[in-house]
Amino acid sequence: MKFPGKRKTKHYFPVRETKRHSFQEDFHDAGKVYIVGIDQLIVDIEAEVSEEFLTTYGLIKGQSVVLNDSVIEEMDRKIQEKFHVVGVYAGGAIGNTLHNYSTLSESRSIAFGAISKNITVGDTAFKYICSTNSFVDLSYLRPVDGPMGKALCLLTPDGERTFAIGKGVMNDLTDEYIAEDIIKNSCALLLSAYSLRDEQSSMYKASIKAMEMAKKHSVSVVFSLGTSSLVKEKYSFFQKFIRDYVTVLAGNYEECYALIHGDFPNPHWNDLEEAPLHLAEKILDMVDLCLLTHGKKGLYVAGHVDDSVKRETKDAVLSREILDYNRYEYSRAMKKNQCSLPVKIYTHINPYMGGPLAIKNTNGAGDGALASLLHDMASNKYHELMVPNSPKHARSFLTYSSIHQISKYANRTSFEILKQNSPRLLKSLPDREESLEDSYWDL
Repeated sequence: MKFPGKRKTKHYFPVRETKRHSFQEDFHDAGKVYIVGIDQLIVDIEAEVSEEFLTTYGLIKGQSVVLNDSVIEEMDRKIQEKFHVVGVYAGGAIGNTLHNYSTLSESRSIAFGAISKNITVGDTAFKYICSTNSFVDLSYLRPVDGPMGKALCLLTPDGERTFAIGKGVMNDLTDEYIAEDIIKNSCALLLSAYSLRDEQSSMYKASIKAMEMAKKHSVSVVFSLGTSSLVKEKYSFFQKFIRDYVTVLAGNYEECYALIHGDFPNPHWNDLEEAPLHLAEKILDMVDLCLLTHGKKGLYVAGHVDDSVKRETKDAVLSREILDYNRYEYSRAMKKNQCSLPVKIYTHINPYMGGPLAIKNTNGAGDGALASLLHDMASNKYHELMVPNSPKHARSFLTYSSIHQISKYANRTSFEILKQNSPRLLKSLPDREESLEDSYWDL
């Protein structure tokens, strides 16, 4: 497994230097370190179309609508014949995160979901597989007769994006395809709110079964909120679900606001109760660790640490809605129930280099940030297997790095996705950052 993020050599692992613990010579156990995700497999097709094309199918510009699969197939054929296809990308929030995790870590991840049974060269299922990192294990997917889910992103000449979605077989995962031994031995189970939308669907039942297994075997559950409208619609459900099952929560500002208040935020807010740090503080009453992204205002990481092992920052101590909020940002996150005296810890970082000069795609930036966090969590388990006597594991931590260092890593990954068309990393992060001084990556 690659090291999570970039730091000076003294932080690399496994270490084998004088006066340091040597690593295990047997790397057999290293293959046991992996994460699992449940996803609605979908392919994003981005195309430039005319406004007349939208009118033909009764689409309202700028809106997102779910259509019958036959209509989506017909639209796709006409797009291929008459319009310019910008790109075809494998999609799905969890699929994106698994791909990004495996790209960053060069390590295995496993996907649960449903895919077309009959795959031919050039079709959407074929393209999905081809554009997914080879370390993502797709052998546990359920094969189903029918088309892959498709999301048509239709760009009109004025630059407006309109979405038409065909479900295909994306919701056809059943609970018998959830393997308990796979979940039991994983570092984390990842899923999003999308898979819990319809409580009568087989996807919902499979997701709940996986949650129960993870809870039974004390596997960390990482939950992506997905969309604020769904969180608002099922506000009470998600409040209870997250308290019962979730270890790590990830979402943007609007999604987190909907989770706490059951409504959409006022774009002109000035009430401190609605500020990001206050949202993170309240979310920590429900989960152990929180990743909150806030667009041009950067991202926040919040968690818990035991008072006896908290570490003060070497940077300036800052105050916003919470006094001295970043004082212990050099601490590694822990589960609250493993702290004798839990202390809430926070960190914030502005967009890397102010963000790209040209943002080509905002879809997937949050998935990239979450993949970085997952890489750090898995690295903690990997390091424990390779260097079992290391003092880093004298206590049980959720992360290998401090939340301050994780925010830097997540920030850098998001930047890489924002400057490309694909919602997935096309390659790992560069080994050398010519735009940065070495001090940026110091602990």
